[in-house]
Amino acid sequence: MADEYERSGEFVDVMLAAHWAALGPPLAEALRGVSGPIVDVGAGGGHGTRVIAEAVTEAEIMTVEPALALRSILLARVSESPGLCDRVTVLPEGLLEAALPDQLGAVVAMNVIGHFDPAGRQAIWTMLAERLLPGGRAVLNLQPPTEPMTVPESRFADVRLGRRRYEGWGRAEPVGPDRIAWHMTYRTYHDDRLVGELETTYDWCVLDEERLEKELDEHGLVLSRTGPAELGMYRIDRGDA
Repeated sequence: MADEYERSGEFVDVMLAAHWAALGPPLAEALRGVSGPIVDVGAGGGHGTRVIAEAVTEAEIMTVEPALALRSILLARVSESPGLCDRVTVLPEGLLEAALPDQLGAVVAMNVIGHFDPAGRQAIWTMLAERLLPGGRAVLNLQPPTEPMTVPESRFADVRLGRRRYEGWGRAEPVGPDRIAWHMTYRTYHDDRLVGELETTYDWCVLDEERLEKELDEHGLVLSRTGPAELGMYRIDRGDA
């Protein structure tokens, strides 16, 4: 998966900025009262990392980002901010391979859970059950669709920077009982003349609330909704919290 983001990393960070304007405030609220260390899973260019740092002002933050293109943006964003460079660590491995603290105050997995297959999710839930501190929690979102289905092509981003405009388009199709393939197209216009087009495809494991709750219950974890319903955000707590 990191390979696909190597190709599209040039566009992903700028196109996610508007999305994070909506996600940021409810994520900050969901993290109210937690302590560090906090893991930011699939941190990308660091939009969510900044939200976490502002919401939990004293916490150590471990960011996990295996895609080099996005990690380069993240490193630059962290290094240029005095509020981040002393407490944010950038890790190049995947979540399940990264060297993380034995105890965790929170795990944030926004826009990323579909990159993990059922076995990968089980490993994550085990990590949460074993490492979350009392009062700690995880926060994630479920992005549509939550079942295998065809998603017609639509434009999800349109960003203008100087004389250039960047469009992002996406469509999806089922490729298995619990997976879809997203076909992404990124177009670059200069003075409204098409000058570049990049296509990428990646697999995504679909997951609905019912299945998520069942998986978590097997690990003694409790699921609850958080934030506006349209954002599909959830909070995960230890059952003994």
